Amino acid sequence: MNVATPPAPAWRRFAAIVYDLLAVVAIVMVVGLIAQVVTGGRIADEKGHLLTWWYQPLQGLVVGAYFFVSWTRGGQTLGMRPWRIRVTDAAGRAAGWRRLLIRLVVAALPLLLLALYPLTSLRVALAAPLGAWVLLLLPVLFDHRRRGVHDMLAGTEIRRLPT
Repeated sequence: MNVATPPAPAWRRFAAIVYDLLAVVAIVMVVGLIAQVVTGGRIADEKGHLLTWWYQPLQGLVVGAYFFVSWTRGGQTLGMRPWRIRVTDAAGRAAGWRRLLIRLVVAALPLLLLALYPLTSLRVALAAPLGAWVLLLLPVLFDHRRRGVHDMLAGTEIRRLPT
């Protein structure tokens, strides 16, 4: 482990998640606006059912691209910058695109639980991914290197930047 850049404390990581949530909401709103313009306002019917098959995959692709591009260009998202943390490999170097792609895919897997909506209530379908993300992040509180499950599987870490 690189002594100059220790693992980031859990609170910094969680604070960055809150900041990034704001960025993701903004991205989703912009993509939604563009999709509304392209379809002439016909993305969903009066009951809220989507009329376009490509809208949700597009949202996922754009949000995923935000994280992937941010991590590959400096190892930081907008939310990570004020808290002076970044994604690295286990040795503290910049993580390669394969590791970052694995990290992204594993972190995004809970979104598949949204598919529960036709089988259950919207509340359950929205709570399921949140619960899965809690499970993915729970090891951050106990692992000596402060890694989540997605970091363990990808071989990445979140480290503090030197001051």
